Amino acid sequence: MALYIHWPFCVSKCPYCDFNSHVREQLDQDAWREALLADLGYEAAQTPGRRLTSIFFGGGTPSLMPPATVEALIDSAGSHWDFAEGIEITLEANPSSVEAARFADLARAGVNRVSLGLQSLDDEALHFLGRAHDVSEGLMALGTAQSVFERVSFDLIYALPGQGAEAWAAELERALGFGTGHLSLYQLTIEPGTRFAALAAKGTLVPADPDESAALYELTGALTSGAGLPAYEISNHARPGEESRHNLAYWRYGTYAGIGPGAHGRRNGVATRRHRKPENWLGALARNGHGIVEAQAIAPAEQRVEALLMGLRLAEGIAWSPEGLDLAAVGRLADQGLLERTDERLRATPRGMLLLDGILAEIVS
Repeated sequence: MALYIHWPFCVSKCPYCDFNSHVREQLDQDAWREALLADLGYEAAQTPGRRLTSIFFGGGTPSLMPPATVEALIDSAGSHWDFAEGIEITLEANPSSVEAARFADLARAGVNRVSLGLQSLDDEALHFLGRAHDVSEGLMALGTAQSVFERVSFDLIYALPGQGAEAWAAELERALGFGTGHLSLYQLTIEPGTRFAALAAKGTLVPADPDESAALYELTGALTSGAGLPAYEISNHARPGEESRHNLAYWRYGTYAGIGPGAHGRRNGVATRRHRKPENWLGALARNGHGIVEAQAIAPAEQRVEALLMGLRLAEGIAWSPEGLDLAAVGRLADQGLLERTDERLRATPRGMLLLDGILAEIVS
């Protein structure tokens, strides 16, 4: 089983972000630690005897958490569940000097993998994306992370307005030169409810052309594969053995518990969803002993669809089963070079990955 812990707070809200993140002037850190521990204890009571393969601190900005809180949550998880040998414990971090100063304490707390939100290696792009750090500060944080943690990944956002192939290739080649074993490379998407969505509606922000974005996606795959970090998922690239074990648990439709505001879980055939707003989550926890707003049994047919939606994101695809699929559509898309099917696996081709949403809509019967 995997465990996700959501820390919902950020210093500021980025204009492209639709994650469950909030800005608060002050926090009662002791109260938050106790609340997260209580939410964790509730999930443990629903999943006795399980073994944890990974813990992931996401957000928000989990590197703003006091290291003592991180340590308390890891220790509590270890008291409730067995830890698999070599358990992966990841924390998402902003690459600011203030947060980098906590990296050694976070490593001592038990974190052994960090995911840094560099987002760009260009200062102008960072300003456009609303990031608080500049390139030099980000690279200093990356160096600190590489000296402290066993494994390091970082994120970059590409297909920005006006970004051409030559500029992105130069940035990506520089990123590959830093020697991390994992990169998360996301195209900029305009998500509803974000500041970028409002700017796009006004016409003051013009998203990248879809055909140009597709060309950048193919360029990304070629450069990362050539550097020994092939795509193992649509947006994630790793040296063999450096894949995110936690995220693979999602994409392979494994069991995971989620705690903290807005966290989702899939355990014991039940989908759980917690209150998004921090204050509402705290209130529910005080009333009920957990922050869940919804817990629903997942019908077998729905589980098959969810497994398909997640698994086709992976380069390895999913185990082949005709159940719930439109076989004529599968055959047609295979003939078009968008899907590959063997007696054992179904996978999207690199071309198919570009059209995955449409493919899924066609093949689910």
